[in-house]
Amino acid sequence: MKLWDDEQGGRWKRSVTDIEGEVLCVSQFTLLAKTKKGTKPDFHGAASPEEASRLYHYFVQRVKDMYQGDRVKDGKFQAMMEVALVNDGPVTLELQAGAPVSER
Repeated sequence: MKLWDDEQGGRWKRSVTDIEGEVLCVSQFTLLAKTKKGTKPDFHGAASPEEASRLYHYFVQRVKDMYQGDRVKDGKFQAMMEVALVNDGPVTLELQAGAPVSER
């Protein structure tokens, strides 16, 4: 996925591979809380902690396998963390995949 500008300022021209950047994977289920009803966020649609942990660690390993493993960092699953970073622009993307073929 191309998220960074090129040397001429062209938008969305270079990928993390192109810039040899680092990848930080942090599990953050709170981004998908339902907030339409009541006064508290609803997390009932979230996976169980065991399933979520399995999926998260699988994802991190796949990213490491597909890129440079030493350039992929991950947080501690289900932990309160203070993460310091510099964002290159105010961009937040939610990446979604379709259901596995067996579930279609």
